[in-house]
Amino acid sequence: QVMLVESGGGLVQAGGSLRLSCAASGRTFVGYAMGWFRQAPGKEREFVAAISLGGGSTTHADSVKGRFTISRDNAKNTVYLQMNSLKPEDTAVYYCAREDEKRGRRWPLSIAPNEYDLWGQGTQVTVSS
Repeated sequence: QVMLVESGGGLVQAGGSLRLSCAASGRTFVGYAMGWFRQAPGKEREFVAAISLGGGSTTHADSVKGRFTISRDNAKNTVYLQMNSLKPEDTAVYYCAREDEKRGRRWPLSIAPNEYDLWGQGTQVTVSS
């Protein structure tokens, strides 16, 4: 069984930075596109960023462009989300997810939660004003 485990969340001041990590266990997720999503209390899960199989292509939500960067190191079986210039509105639980293979290889990368089939437990990011 494959599991995704996020880490790196925490409490930071506005303007600060965090780097989230998503590590896979059970087997490698090389061969899958990966995404980051977030969910704030009382709100629906929203897309943050996605990355292609090898990491050569990425897409980021408009709300985080220029501040967040998704990357992956397939040799380490890890996906990252570098978050800079954090704002209070970034406060949420952040989830790593694996794209559903049933979607097939496509461009652009999926931004829809229902096209991802494996999710981590989430890591809390809280940004104080």
